[in-house]
Amino acid sequence: MTSPAASVDPHPRLRPRGSNQEGVRQYNERVVLQAIRLHGALPKADLARLTHLSPQTVSIIIERLQEDDLVIKQARVRGKVGQPSVPISLNPDGAFSVGIKVGRRNMDALLVDFTGRVRQRHTLPYPWPDPDTLFDDIARHVALLQTHLRDTLGAAKADRLLGVGVAAPFSLGGWQTLLGMPEHKARTWQAVDIPSRMQDTTRLPVHFVKDTSAACVAELVAGRGRSVPTFLYVFVDTFIGGGLVIDSHLRGGIHGNAGAVGSLPLSPAQPGQASMPAQLLSVASLVNLEQAFEAAGLDPMAAYDDRAMQSPWMPHTADWVAHTARGIAMAVNTTACVLDLEGVIVDGSFSRGLLASLLAAVQSALAEYNWEGIFEPQVMGGMIGSDARALGGALMPLYANFAPDRELFLKLEA
Repeated sequence: MTSPAASVDPHPRLRPRGSNQEGVRQYNERVVLQAIRLHGALPKADLARLTHLSPQTVSIIIERLQEDDLVIKQARVRGKVGQPSVPISLNPDGAFSVGIKVGRRNMDALLVDFTGRVRQRHTLPYPWPDPDTLFDDIARHVALLQTHLRDTLGAAKADRLLGVGVAAPFSLGGWQTLLGMPEHKARTWQAVDIPSRMQDTTRLPVHFVKDTSAACVAELVAGRGRSVPTFLYVFVDTFIGGGLVIDSHLRGGIHGNAGAVGSLPLSPAQPGQASMPAQLLSVASLVNLEQAFEAAGLDPMAAYDDRAMQSPWMPHTADWVAHTARGIAMAVNTTACVLDLEGVIVDGSFSRGLLASLLAAVQSALAEYNWEGIFEPQVMGGMIGSDARALGGALMPLYANFAPDRELFLKLEA
């Protein structure tokens, strides 16, 4: 058990504060749950100091949360000055949610418990998302997760499934030529209301969020975002994208496009030019690595696993890393000139070895820029990886039901 001083985050960004006034019982319960979620298991005395609630109020809240099976008492900690303390932690079986990531190359379905841990997963690969079959496939996988929950925990706990969080691109029919998607399928996606179809498919409460925003949510809540209040998030997938976190709140912008680094131009527009400047996604996406592998007669799906760092794929990967790093470095420099960033977090749907190689190349590329007059943000790797979008989706129902700060990221549903 860490000391109270070490347990309490010095940054006030996500620090929950409660009130002892009457009529705010549920809010105070959520404040206590959020404190435990952010700082780990804590004794009641530390919870009282952290939340600014009275010790008596915290004791009453803990009793209620125990009755609801949302928290559990851990073993008493002895051997320290003063009375032995009993840390209070979240009960993993207290609640569950399902996260669905609808990607351009596969669909992931995760069953996530109250602590945010993945308890079960299913993946469905495809060359491109088919609007005529995908929702039936999703319904089947959600049913499998519900069956797993009922079989392992019993029917009494199966009703603790709060809902489904869906993470998907705004335009699943976009860039259909690059993906090899038939044009009529791309047109069909334009008329699909994904949240409504998901609601009909699962018969559970559905929360919808842009895929890269969902990945950013996962990093904010369960990754490096817990200690970096303001950062640009870059996620490299079939197409590169990102998110923007300011003061530990995910900012979507009026149109939900804040942090959309994939659309950044790679060069200035010129008068009378034959074509528009290329965007970052045209060189820094995994679809580019897929194409390089395929042109060399190699399995293009190696872009998403450890083979990308092995022979015979490695020479093509090295070339892609060099181009991608230069593009990301330019995006970092451009963003830093507009926003005072503390850091930049880079992650993606690839191996951790490829992430390390890309981070090193980005750092080298950043050294080529003139940083006079602006602060160079620290570039670091994300902690979640390929699960980020589905995990971010799964966090939406949990926060909708138990977080005191709905402005953290739930407003992105609009």
